[in-house]
Amino acid sequence: MPRDLSKGKPTTRRYSEQEKAAAVRMVRALRVELGTEHGTVQRVATQLGYGTESVRLWVRQAEIDDGHAPGVSTSESARMRELEQENRELRRANEILKRAASFFGAELDRQHRR
Repeated sequence: MPRDLSKGKPTTRRYSEQEKAAAVRMVRALRVELGTEHGTVQRVATQLGYGTESVRLWVRQAEIDDGHAPGVSTSESARMRELEQENRELRRANEILKRAASFFGAELDRQHRR
């Protein structure tokens, strides 16, 4: 009998920001309703058909973003990515300029020696 290899295999589904926010709201509401944090993430994840760890990470990030937990906020993380991209582009541009300066400097030197 062939084995189903898809079971237990991680998926790469992308969730919208609205789906994530709704899941976080549901977890928070359930925590208030039950008066405990225990099992709330798993309950909501199961109810919505989402991965438990995905929901857990969204809730943790929301707590960081709201200032209730230490860590790097979503906006800080996005700004860091932008700055890293800008840094890469500037390094590339500098390398191009160095090569151009070297090329034209050598060309001027050859013309001057004639």
